[in-house]
Amino acid sequence: MPFQLDRFLPYRLSIAATEVSRRFAARYAAEAGLSIPEWRVLAHLGHSGAVSVRDITQRVHLDKSVVSRAAARLQKAGYVAKSDHGKDRRLIVLELTPQGEALMKRLAFVADDFQAQLLALLGPDADAFESGLSRLLECGD
Repeated sequence: MPFQLDRFLPYRLSIAATEVSRRFAARYAAEAGLSIPEWRVLAHLGHSGAVSVRDITQRVHLDKSVVSRAAARLQKAGYVAKSDHGKDRRLIVLELTPQGEALMKRLAFVADDFQAQLLALLGPDADAFESGLSRLLECGD
């Protein structure tokens, strides 16, 4: 039997993730004019508090240069503040400003609404999907 790309789970997961990300990106772009890297930086800071650029790059799976450019745009917009790491001066620490925190509160409603729509689309399969996805993400390499 020939290889069937459309039945290959890694391919389908990649396509689904790209499509879901694109749809969600349209929402936060419409709400706040953010790019995907900007959203990821803001969301991570909203979740974790003040962290280094290096920590963000590892968490959000983006290159350091992409995170740095997004952080610079967010800083210029007043959403993020940069400071030196206390112990390692080579590290830049980012944190949300009060304006950034207010934006994340607004975007949390957008994110919650989007997630609710995805779960509704999955219907009764949502719990099984969440469980399977968690197992995939936990297994690592």
